Amino acid sequence: MNEKIQSYLKNHSAAFEKLAANSDNIQKAAELVISCFQQGGKVLLCGNGGSAADSQHIAGEFVGRFRKNRQPLPAVALCADTAVITCIANDYSFDEIFSRPVEALGKKGDILWAFSTSGSSANVLKAAEKAKEKNIKILAFTGKANSKLEAMADVCICASAELTCIAQEMHQIVYHLICEMIDELY
Repeated sequence: MNEKIQSYLKNHSAAFEKLAANSDNIQKAAELVISCFQQGGKVLLCGNGGSAADSQHIAGEFVGRFRKNRQPLPAVALCADTAVITCIANDYSFDEIFSRPVEALGKKGDILWAFSTSGSSANVLKAAEKAKEKNIKILAFTGKANSKLEAMADVCICASAELTCIAQEMHQIVYHLICEMIDELY
């Protein structure tokens, strides 16, 4: 059991080192989000499974609060409205569950914050395509380098890790850093 624990922690350490070596990209991501809010835009978040939970987590940090009381900031987790998701999945297809809300709610000056640890989730890619059509910036959080989503993004945080769960944990560190930087300004 201890060997398993040590291996898991070493994988975390390696992923964290890769992330730390790419701190310039984390700064670019924070600047993108800060600029969006300063210009009156909103953040639309999407992802599947654990990434859907991350999307809701971040929306809560922005609309609610992170560490200090401040004005609420406009953010919507597109994965949180089950009526909209099931309507679109039933009437169109599951691949459209994020692109249709981006089309309905998104405007130039907004950000699509798209999570896909594979970087190739069809519904997330369709949302990114719709964002591109509407001149909406794309902030991607992936777990594999050189993915389709990374190629579409204005800024990509790639938490390159062997295990999806480790990539997701690296994502959480980065989005909490972004929340910390936003708290300093508002």
